[in-house]
This record gives sequence, C-alpha cells and structure tokens, in this order.
Amino acid sequence: MNLVSVITPSFNQARYLEQTIQSVLGQDYPRLEYIVIDGGSTDGSVAVIEKYADKLAWWVSEKDSGQAEAINKGLARAGGGIVAWLNSDDYYLPDAISSAVKMFEANPDVVMVYGDMLAVDEHGQTINALKYKQLSLEDLLCFQIIGQPSVFFRREVLEQTGTLDTNFHFLLDQHLWIRIAQHGKILHVDQIWSAARYHAQAKNRAKAAEFGREAFRILDWAGKQPGLAEAVSGVERRARASAHRVDARYLLDGGKSASALAAWFRALFIHPPTALARLNIFTSAVLNLVGLGALRDFILHRRRRAFSGDK
Repeated sequence: MNLVSVITPSFNQARYLEQTIQSVLGQDYPRLEYIVIDGGSTDGSVAVIEKYADKLAWWVSEKDSGQAEAINKGLARAGGGIVAWLNSDDYYLPDAISSAVKMFEANPDVVMVYGDMLAVDEHGQTINALKYKQLSLEDLLCFQIIGQPSVFFRREVLEQTGTLDTNFHFLLDQHLWIRIAQHGKILHVDQIWSAARYHAQAKNRAKAAEFGREAFRILDWAGKQPGLAEAVSGVERRARASAHRVDARYLLDGGKSASALAAWFRALFIHPPTALARLNIFTSAVLNLVGLGALRDFILHRRRRAFSGDK
C-alpha cells in the first residue's frame, strides 16, 4: 500500500487551519504522512498545530519566502510515493485520499490525478461546484485551471520536473502542472475531493492583479523551453488570449471591474472563442460599472442558497 504524503503550508490562517488539519487526519486511508509548514504565524496558528502534533509526521513554524518555499520544504521531508499539498484555508472531503490512490493503482502510467472541487465561502457555505475535464498539455498552456486542492501526483515525477519554482507566488501550481504534463499522463476523475475557500484575505482577492502578470510570465517561460516551445506555438493565439482572460477573471474578483473588462476585450480581440467562453466576466464587469453590481450579488446569493438547499 502506497504511503501518501500531504503537506499543508500555512501563514496566519488560524481561523481555518483546524478544519484543514482535521480533514486530513480524518481520512480513511491508513498509510498517511502529514506535514505542516507554518511561516512563523502570530495569530494562534502554532497552538492549533501543537494540538495535533502527535499525529503529524513533522511540523515547523519559521519565516519563509512564501508558499512555494514552504511546500518545497515539506516535499524535502516527504517520504510518500504519492504527494499532495492542501492549503490551510482549504479542506478534503471524506475518502478523497483513498479515491486518489485507487486511481493511481488502476492507472500505473498516470503521474497525476485530479478530481473536482467545491468553492466555499469563509463560513464553509458552498458557492459553486467546480467540475473539470480531461486536459492536455496544450489546455494547461492555455490556462485551463485545475482545482489545486484536488490534485495528487507521484513523487517520482518530481525527480524529472523539480519542485515548485519559488519565483512564482500566484500561479505556482499551474506552472508545476505544465511541467508534470510534459513527463507523463494526467487523469481527471469525476469525483469531488476537496473544498477551496474564497474569502477576502485569499490571494485571489487581495492580490488579484498579480495572477495575470504571472500568466504572461509562464507563457514567456514556456516559449523558451525545449519541448514546450512547439506546443505553445501551436496554440499561440488561444494561449495569449487565455492569459488575458485569467487577468480579467482575477481583476474582477479583486473589484477592478474596468480593468477586468479591458482585459476581457483584449482576449476577445486575440481569440474570440476564448473570451466568449467566459461571457460571465464581461456581464459581471458591466453590471458593476453601471451600478447594478447588486444584481450580480443577488444572483450569486441565490446560487449559494440553491447549493445549501435553502428556499
């Protein structure tokens, strides 16, 4: 039976950290190694970690340069043949790990598996169910996004790709998925494995403008890599438009509606199908700009209530 290593990077997330830890330790998979890397939190996170210290393979609380360094620190300690990381404001659903292991066992040629994901708010209320599809390397280069908390990969593939690039802080996971997909098959599993929390302090809200910048940096990097440059050139217009669409999406999340609309139109000009596939970005940005953002909020509120089963 495979040993599975899960790493949780954390910094000042005491409000959510305990649920994250419990969601890992409460999994039904017996061969589990859990590592928590705290970046020197001052909000009570260390007390939460200490509460579960006897159930952890290793933990530390010390300053680091960010999420990528914290995860890499955990990877250096991890001994599992299957590895994942789970951020300290996200959580696993029951049976997630055992389901992922079964997929690896049934598909020995697969190096990474990913399931679907719930989006929840700061109170754990479901906002959306994010259903993915089977993606290719080209899709990843065009910023088709995978819900990171629902991703598991074989440790051996890191020997070919290397660990996370600490120069990336916002799309660091997408950068790694592209590198992994160069070296083996990735597999989508039609099961919901995790929940990702969307809240005001999350990076997608607090530093929204940075995501688009990193998307363009990834494209520039890929265009210079042996084995990737040809793949990029084959989908160049779609990839470039997708980077603008990523920019638009996160700018909208960050409350920058005018900038989001401009980025969406740049995507439309470069590759219309890519922009039109996310017409909701255009609609939401326009509603906000004409003072009808409350209508958008009402629609989102109704969707939350539908997910919760409230009338």
